[in-house]
Amino acid sequence: MKYFYLFLSITLLISCGKKKQEKTEETLEEKAQRIHDSVITIDTHDDINVQNFTDSINYTQNLDTQVNIPKMKEGGLDVAWLVVYTGQDTLTTEGYAKASENAISKFEAIHKLCEEIAPDEIELALTSDDVRRIVAAGKKVAMIGVENAYPIGEDLSKIEEYQKRGARYMSLAHNGHSQLSDSNTGEQDSVWLHNGLSDLGKEAVAEMNRVGMMIDVSHPSKEAMKQMIELTKAPIIASHSSARALCGHSRNLDDEQLMLMKENGGVVQTVAFSSYLNTEKHEARSAYMAEVYKKVADSLGLVWYDRSQFGSLTDEQREEFFANYGKIRNIAEELAGTDPNVPPAVNVSDFVDHIDYMVKLIGIDHVGISSDFDGGGGIEGWSDASETFNVTLELVKRGYTEEEIAKLWGENLLRVLDEVQAVAKTMN
Repeated sequence: MKYFYLFLSITLLISCGKKKQEKTEETLEEKAQRIHDSVITIDTHDDINVQNFTDSINYTQNLDTQVNIPKMKEGGLDVAWLVVYTGQDTLTTEGYAKASENAISKFEAIHKLCEEIAPDEIELALTSDDVRRIVAAGKKVAMIGVENAYPIGEDLSKIEEYQKRGARYMSLAHNGHSQLSDSNTGEQDSVWLHNGLSDLGKEAVAEMNRVGMMIDVSHPSKEAMKQMIELTKAPIIASHSSARALCGHSRNLDDEQLMLMKENGGVVQTVAFSSYLNTEKHEARSAYMAEVYKKVADSLGLVWYDRSQFGSLTDEQREEFFANYGKIRNIAEELAGTDPNVPPAVNVSDFVDHIDYMVKLIGIDHVGISSDFDGGGGIEGWSDASETFNVTLELVKRGYTEEEIAKLWGENLLRVLDEVQAVAKTMN
């Protein structure tokens, strides 16, 4: 009889152990959420409209923008690089002056958000230590990137001025050749202005190294990018680009460029921009959605522009477009969701395909994440900052470890920032 009770006791212990084990085993979603909550999540490219940085309309509210503080909180996005963007215009004194005004207004808007509107909710970071301190304090982080150095004109002292205003990366061109660098858009007609960098652009590289500002190669031409790598004394970044081998857009980096990024010690921030991820899916969906967007815009008494028209828009037209972009997009997506024949959208899986490709080619230490929200970015599953967790979930599904996910979400970018600032100290 005593053996029977012994057997029964052992059986009960094993049974209880199994139940305890079942209770403690994480689901995939729970594991992803735990990792998402523990790593620092950084999105390196979010456009802004100064009209959303006023006392009455601002990022403390859940606006139609893809990025704002409520959406960052909902999705667990810790750091948003808010972008001082200026479109390309004439290479004249008048053009530079107007562009400079636009750039300064965006710098001031970001500072107003962090220092006057919501200092208890979001703070501007200038270093990786700032990022870690602010996140640990439970606040959101803003950082500043400059998309297109066109506003500096021919005055390189403005690079240091922008750095003092908080800029921590800058691209030397956008869509169109600047006074400093050729743009990737030269591939369309094979017309180049500098065959890479101008002499002034080469001096700008040295000055950015000196002041500790990361050089962003997402928009410049391939030849300009190669020259930047030859000249720079510090690692560089591509703030929002994907893999050209998977999607042949001129905004993406080909394998040669990716290998140069690895050799340089830089990082490529994979971008959740539909047309840079999957051409076939994007074009089919875009053709369908273009009609829906136009119908929605017309019903609201607004104008909808195709992306091919952006280059011809004035800054005012572009700002008005993006001020209403989120509203039109949200309504259009709801309408499309009711149509069983809508073509599939580019999604988070397509996005992580690019991460996978680049990780295999150049290593986990040289790949990061960006959205280009409020500048045309956003895909199914990561349509705004509130859905940021879905990226982490997809990475967990594909077997990435917590350490690897931490690198992708921000540690790689912060390492490059540290190295760039360390180089600046040696030069000064």
